[in-house]
Amino acid sequence: MADEITVAERWSFRKTATGSSKGSTVEYIIQGTDDDIAALDALLAGCPDTWNQVPRSGRSVEQIADKIWIGTVTYGYGSKNTDDIEYNFDTGGGTQKITQTISPLTVRSYGTQPPDFKGAINVDDNSVNGIDIIVPVYNFSETRQVSLDSINDGFKSAIFTLVSKVNNAAWHGFAAGEVLFMGASGSRHSRTGDVELTYKFAASPNKSNITIGSISGIDKKGWEYLWVRYEKSTDQNCLIQIPRAVYVHQVYESGSFTNLGLGD
Repeated sequence: MADEITVAERWSFRKTATGSSKGSTVEYIIQGTDDDIAALDALLAGCPDTWNQVPRSGRSVEQIADKIWIGTVTYGYGSKNTDDIEYNFDTGGGTQKITQTISPLTVRSYGTQPPDFKGAINVDDNSVNGIDIIVPVYNFSETRQVSLDSINDGFKSAIFTLVSKVNNAAWHGFAAGEVLFMGASGSRHSRTGDVELTYKFAASPNKSNITIGSISGIDKKGWEYLWVRYEKSTDQNCLIQIPRAVYVHQVYESGSFTNLGLGD
């Protein structure tokens, strides 16, 4: 009959810290085995998951006599669990060349009978040159820990096939078509053996009922490409360029982001 393994908190041995290093260290006496793995397993079963509402971050055992061990359990935020997801973002935006104002009318014009270009920007006799502006792009990343066993061929293929795709359904509070997956990077933790994966995304808002010149009712998803075809016309006895047609293209394929393992 196998010996019964017992785990009891060591008398008068607790350490607790607050502030940026908030956490605790608690020691246990483990008896009934000479096997270190069995002692570790018994320690895990015999200690709480949290201490003062701080999660368990590590555990170790040290044999001090025949079938007697000192078990040490630490609680803190220094280690990451496989269920934890870290979130980072910036709203620096991106640049885009535009050839039309967001309104069909020019805000102000000056001079003697200036021609009406119907919102076209920086126009000469032959072309609409446009300008470069800052546009809203929300860049963010999500980092999570996964076990090494999870990094199999199916997992790698799922990530690879989603690179440069947009979400085909609502995801993480964004509407379909607003989020572009820009790839993932990973590294293996030398101590735990887990893999830390960082997923990179960019979000651009969908727009509806856009008006360009005299053309209205235009819908454009965040990562679709819109461009304007102009034609020559005259106004105030001046040669001008005005919008004739608007085109919206899908330039990124879509995919299911639930396959990334980050939730819906």
